[in-house]
Formats: sequence, structure tokens, C-alpha cells
Amino acid sequence: MNIQLNKPVATIDLETTGINIGTDKIVEIAIVKIMPDGTRQVKRKLINPGMPIPKGASDVHGITDEMVKDAPTFKQVANEIKQFIGNADLCGYNSNRFDIPMLIEEFSRSGLDFSIEGRKFIDVQKIFHLKEQRTLSAAYKFYCNKQLDGAHGAEVDAMATWEILEAQVERYPDIGKTTDELAKFSGEDDMVDFARRFIKVNGVEVFNFGKHKGKPVTQVLKEEPQYYDWMMKGDFPMNTKQKFTEILNRTYLKKDKN
Repeated sequence: MNIQLNKPVATIDLETTGINIGTDKIVEIAIVKIMPDGTRQVKRKLINPGMPIPKGASDVHGITDEMVKDAPTFKQVANEIKQFIGNADLCGYNSNRFDIPMLIEEFSRSGLDFSIEGRKFIDVQKIFHLKEQRTLSAAYKFYCNKQLDGAHGAEVDAMATWEILEAQVERYPDIGKTTDELAKFSGEDDMVDFARRFIKVNGVEVFNFGKHKGKPVTQVLKEEPQYYDWMMKGDFPMNTKQKFTEILNRTYLKKDKN
């Protein structure tokens, strides 16, 4: 194995009802957990999203309402998935922007706290786009010289993603071999929330969308406190609302100390 691991890495792929992290749900999850000794553990589950799967989504991943009608809900398997991931670092394809935020959103809806503290996040798509500018199927062909049969099946995609990462490490010595190095190269150092409604600029949390884009969050909270209520009532992911609340509490705690 080309990649040096000092703890497990969980390579995750999700199939969902859509791409809105705040409202869409998982219909399939696959996790390929790679241990430091190179052995692999696999967990795959169909999930009943508790809502109709749009035809457009089914056309992409092939999962229909009929296929998940007897499957467990995410809440029913959330603890099992959390325990399987354990303390592993997280890896995926476009995972920093979609799979991990969606997974954390589902944990939040289930009432489970999934800590991201101490974890590294390796996004294979980010490495790929920085180096070659392609899609997952093309990446598999480019790096592994294999056809991605069964694309948009979560387990197939997750396994292919790990194989691509191994090939990337071999091809690009400059990206490193450790999870720290790979996460630094592919990660989002300026990220505050996974939906990237907030980012850090020179260590300061700022808005990354809307009329306040580029403004420090603490400044907006002081000048327009009602903006907090608007976001809390809006169609934003729970992780975004939690981070906004943390900043709010921090801001008023500083005020009280002063």
C-alpha cells in the first residue's frame, strides 16, 4: 500500500434523493474502511429516506422507492454507522462539499453528535481536479486503467475512489503519503461549516454568500442581529446553523466579559 496510515481511513460514498443538503436524504451508503495494515472492511446499506425518491435521482443511481420501502431509516442505523467509522479519517470523491456534509446532516437529524475534531478530510476529486481536471469514471480510467462498471452504485464508487487515491499517491510524490499531507493538499483549510456558507479569511470567519459576502460574521451579528433569526428559520443545513450559533454565543460571551 502506497499510503502511510497511522489510523483507519473511511472512504465514503452516498446516493441521495438530491443535492440539497438541508432537505434531501441518503438512500444508500457505502463505507470502505482501510486499516493501517492495508486490510479493508466494508459496510453498505440501503436507506429508506422517508420521502419519495425523485425520478431524476433514480435515473442516476438506479435506486427506487420500491427498493428501499423495507430498508431501515438512517436514524435506525445511525449509531451502527457511527461506530463503524469510529475515529477514522474521512475520504471521498467531492466529499468535502457533499458526502461528508450530507452524512453529518443525517447524524444531526438523528440526534447523534458526530465529531469532526481530530479527523483529516481527504477529497480525491480535489486532488484530481487540481492535477488532471476529469470526472470519477474518467479518473478511474486515467489512474487505474479500468472501466468503472456499476458507476453510481455506492460501494463500487467508494472502492474505486480508494483505488484512485492510491494511484494518485504513486503518480504525484509531491502530494505526500500520510493522511495529514493528503488532507492538507486536498482539504479546505478555510472551511467553517461544511456547506461553506462561512469561511475563514486571515483567521476571521466571514460570510461566503448573499448580501453580506466577505463581511465578518461578528460584524453582521452586531449590526444586523435579526440576520441570525432569518438564517435559523431558513433552509440551511443544521451544521451551518450550529456553527452560526457557536459564533453568536462566542460573540456575546466576549461582550459579557468586557
